[in-house]
Amino acid sequence: MNLKIFVLLLATGLIVGGCQNKQDSKTETVAVKESAAKAALTVSTIKPQHTLLNKTISANGNVAAWQESSISTETNGLLLHEVLVSVGDQVKRGQLLARFAAATIEADIAQMQANVAEAQVALTEATSNANRARSIQNSGALSKQQIEQYITAEASTKARLNAAQAALNLQNIKRKQANVLAPDDGIISQSPATVGTVYGAGQELFRLIRKGRIEWRADLTSTDISHVKTGMRAQITLPDGSTTLGTVRTVAPSVDAKTRNALVYVDMPAGSAKIGMFARGDFVIGESDVLTLPNTAIVMRDGFAYVMQVEADNKIKQTKVQLGQRKDDRVEIVNLSNIEAQFVESGGAFLADGDNVRVVNKSVANK
Repeated sequence: MNLKIFVLLLATGLIVGGCQNKQDSKTETVAVKESAAKAALTVSTIKPQHTLLNKTISANGNVAAWQESSISTETNGLLLHEVLVSVGDQVKRGQLLARFAAATIEADIAQMQANVAEAQVALTEATSNANRARSIQNSGALSKQQIEQYITAEASTKARLNAAQAALNLQNIKRKQANVLAPDDGIISQSPATVGTVYGAGQELFRLIRKGRIEWRADLTSTDISHVKTGMRAQITLPDGSTTLGTVRTVAPSVDAKTRNALVYVDMPAGSAKIGMFARGDFVIGESDVLTLPNTAIVMRDGFAYVMQVEADNKIKQTKVQLGQRKDDRVEIVNLSNIEAQFVESGGAFLADGDNVRVVNKSVANK
């Protein structure tokens, strides 16, 4: 072969090969671009993680006083002269709360004292007559009938003295009742007492929260009530979102026949809530090891919870899940079957079932 022809053929092959390489590279670049164009989102993935959570029972209920005392009038027809406390005041046992006008009682006491003094004088005379009659009853100076009259007069006078003394004691009691005293330590929760009003016996003047103690009365189903024991801790959430800890004081011995629910009485710290508030809470009954995902991996659609599972071909499989307890930024997934599956860590709300994604990293299961 001529050397010139050989060189020409060699140059032609290099040119054809170079063109072919350029064509293949171009084809590969187009394929990558097309693949990237098909991916709906670039995501990072995560596997379910084992997390130790408290096992709890949730309940709702009202905040109430541990015990309330109704402080009422004891004496009828007295005018309220002075009120010394108001709602919210802390009082001690025996503290003066209010005072009634006692002028009429003082007048009655003076009259009763005079009656007692008169009865004592009459008794002294009757006793002297009876003693003289007894001393001469065997002499025949007085008839048996006369002697009995003196003795009977003595007994009758003594009875009148006792009656007068009892009436005086009653007036002294009324004078004492004119001062309204606290029956126990506590906090005044209601004070309908009005100065200048004439009250009848038994009308309420104050309402007292005994010892200042309050409790949460949680309403639990008959199924859950068996798990709650005395001394168990409860975390109570108040209407403003604040929380406080309580301790189960006792569990009701009976279940309501209509609702099939029972009350659990939970002691709360003094001053942590107001009586009448509605609160919700959780009883901690143990711990459990559960599978969790970050809160960012949960997608809420049409009232249901979903997670976006990334399959082997980088396609999205939208999976409905049931959520359980929460701890910090993690959520329990109750019905998770495949613990080795990969899920979109965040941004799942922008994806739909069947979408292609580009995965930038794949996590390792945390166990």
